[in-house]
Amino acid sequence: MNIRSVQGLLVLLLLFSTGCAKKNFFAKTPVVDPAVYEQLKVSPEPVDSVTVKAGKHYKRGFLHRIFWGTHHRPIWNAPVTVPLFDMDTLKGGLEFEKLGGGQQTTSLTLVDTTGFTYALRTLDKDPIGILPKFWQKTFVTNVIRDQISAINPYAALTVPPMAAAAGIPHSTPKLYYIPPNYKNLGEYEDRFSDRLYMLEEKFDDKNTLTPALGDAVDIDGSGTVLNNRFNEDDVFIDQVAFAKARLFDILIHDWDRHEGQWEWAQYAEDGERIYRPIPKDRDNAYYRFQDGIIPWLFSRNWGIRKFESFDDEINDVKALTVNSEFIDKRTLSELTRQQFDSLAKELQTAITDEVIERAVRQYPDSVYELIGETTKHRLITRRNQLPKAAEEFYEILAEEVLVVGTDQEDEFEVKRLNDEETEVTVRRKSDDKITYHRIFYRSETDLITLHGLAADDDFEVSGEVGKGIKIEIYGGRGEDEIKDTSKVGGWGKKTWVYDTKRGTELEAGPETKDKLTNDVRVHAFDREGF
Repeated sequence: MNIRSVQGLLVLLLLFSTGCAKKNFFAKTPVVDPAVYEQLKVSPEPVDSVTVKAGKHYKRGFLHRIFWGTHHRPIWNAPVTVPLFDMDTLKGGLEFEKLGGGQQTTSLTLVDTTGFTYALRTLDKDPIGILPKFWQKTFVTNVIRDQISAINPYAALTVPPMAAAAGIPHSTPKLYYIPPNYKNLGEYEDRFSDRLYMLEEKFDDKNTLTPALGDAVDIDGSGTVLNNRFNEDDVFIDQVAFAKARLFDILIHDWDRHEGQWEWAQYAEDGERIYRPIPKDRDNAYYRFQDGIIPWLFSRNWGIRKFESFDDEINDVKALTVNSEFIDKRTLSELTRQQFDSLAKELQTAITDEVIERAVRQYPDSVYELIGETTKHRLITRRNQLPKAAEEFYEILAEEVLVVGTDQEDEFEVKRLNDEETEVTVRRKSDDKITYHRIFYRSETDLITLHGLAADDDFEVSGEVGKGIKIEIYGGRGEDEIKDTSKVGGWGKKTWVYDTKRGTELEAGPETKDKLTNDVRVHAFDREGF
């Protein structure tokens, strides 16, 4: 959940709950056997593994589950045997680098002797930090904490075999328990001791390049990648690779794929920089939310639509794209329907029944007994539906499309070919290389928005047709030349031009809606989304 999602729930929650926040919501310890726990408090030396329950506190009675959902409560309460974490020996010895995590997850960044970094992240979460202070001492805290049970805490363990088969970069998470009074954590001893964790590779710089990434030369975060893409005209994002990764997200029902959920491997190819995605943070794969009366109401299309449940059917592709809309619009604007269909079939071929079986077997034994066969069945049926899901995803993306230039000089050419087709081409002025090309269809696309960003850009719109797609042009900073000779039948103008009056040369035609202004805010474009 994020802040906006929580705010949307608050009014509805008032109708169903009262009371104050519980002071002791979380279990005292995840360790199942009290005698083992007492031994661990004295010394962990005789013990190399321990049986724990990731979330005993999510166990609820029948009436509570009717109203608030069963979710993944049974597996949060399943006994799982895991090794003890030892910084001195694991990965050849690890050292603490920095504290991390968001508003819900507690994490540490650790580094080995080679400089390779790892994230040590709690399985359980405390979402109190995303609530306004007013609500943090109320029943709302109880409800939001309880709904963490919709997360499958062991889902990330099943991802690597499928991702590997699909050729998608991935980490390989492992479970560990940190015993009480763990001195190696220094000042964070109290905060991090006596908890269950997932340790995984943290691909975030040159030190974490592996052979699986081929001839990559560096790794950058989404903010850096988007800034580089828009600042320079020799930086590109591999949209096919990203589309495949996003279809894989849909397969495993990972709905929280915003820009912060990606790292990017950088490649040097023909004098240009190419970025390819590295997914991370699989916390919300196999999410299960809609099995209680109140969550079902919350997750209607008029409510918090993204809280769709992992099921046999890929019921609502739109719900799985709500959180990723920003990054999707900026990194998937070139692809055709045929490319999406081809990628879906590629995933179907790669992720066989045997691969899915191997993936699901990565669950701890007790978890597999509870949901292994169900997870496998759902993944197989969802894989078989991927072409249809890919088509729906394409249609969502195609409805309104961003075509974004750079801070260098670009030429945008729009040709209205006929009543159905509109061709958009972008060239960089430095060498006339085509950096973007796509034919849009009026039956799919309502709006194409062009952003010139900075420098002196040229825009030309031409063609005489009976019907056409609306074009919005944002010239951006610099001295732009905009020419519109197009004609479209029917009511309303189909070429809208936004720029500053100063420094813009506009040759308007019968389709031009002149929106020039003295307000420099017209140039604003959100590059990073954070």
